[in-house]
Amino acid sequence: MDLLKERIIRDGRVKDEEIIKVDGFLNHQIDICLMDEISREFKRLFADEKITKVITIEASGIAIACFTALQFQVPLVFAKKSESKNIDGEVYRTTVTSFTKNKDYTVILEQRYLSPGDRILIIDDILATGKAQKGLLDIARQAGAEVAGIGIVIEKGFQGGGDALRKAGYNVQSLAIIDSMNDGMVKFRN
Repeated sequence: MDLLKERIIRDGRVKDEEIIKVDGFLNHQIDICLMDEISREFKRLFADEKITKVITIEASGIAIACFTALQFQVPLVFAKKSESKNIDGEVYRTTVTSFTKNKDYTVILEQRYLSPGDRILIIDDILATGKAQKGLLDIARQAGAEVAGIGIVIEKGFQGGGDALRKAGYNVQSLAIIDSMNDGMVKFRN
């Protein structure tokens, strides 16, 4: 997606060879016009998949997941990173490791929001090693839901998560795949 790549080049900041900051338009301050275009692209890519729910993990993926769920006219469900007094009933539970925070989280999702009849689309802002996506895949497995696809805004291809998910048979569609970030320069996969 050329519009996204242009925005990454213009407004993204390479922090080191593994971290790119896109918080000025994607996951802190959000460019809603760009989110709209991204969600339309996810709709195009997964149009034939009969999606019944969009799923993500709080917090950074929620914005793009909302726009995408709106495109599909289906509910958005997000796994929470912490227990809450508002959660009642049985939950699906798994552990994910945040690459950027180098921290493990137990994420939970109330069972009433995901069921065996669901065909889900996993949406996230960034894919690095794939641990967050594997956590959502585990929740889908626990629920008996079918994963129709995984939509990623920016994949850091050099960290291998997307390639491993594709090798495992998942339909992973990343709108921009970064192959390297050396000397502050972003190089995209063709």
